[in-house]
Amino acid sequence: MQDNYTILAVFEYSTEAQVVKAKLDSEDIKTMLMDEKTIDSDPLISQAIGGVKLLVHNNDLEKAATVYNEIRDYVKDEEGNNIHCPKCDSTKILVADLQRKNIFFMLFPFFESKKFICNDCKTIFK
Repeated sequence: MQDNYTILAVFEYSTEAQVVKAKLDSEDIKTMLMDEKTIDSDPLISQAIGGVKLLVHNNDLEKAATVYNEIRDYVKDEEGNNIHCPKCDSTKILVADLQRKNIFFMLFPFFESKKFICNDCKTIFK
């Protein structure tokens, strides 16, 4: 059954996943959660098993991605203003995954500077 589903998003806690799942379900999108009960039983293992996965049926994937991108939280600056992409001027900015390009940043990832990624054009910037 899971062969017909794709992971749309991963959440640290099941409550976050439940809110997004409820919105998608209200739009008649077929969804299900994976590893929800495991993390509910012990929230400290969330990072170890990769969080709660929100799965969407492949037929609804495009619609689900559109709805999810409309409701998700985007990064703001210290004053609470929207951050704009330098390439396309979009305000749909997320924190980019750490690059860990050398052994130092692999051992000490907290020294790597935070970078942002535009959810529209996928540009990575500081």
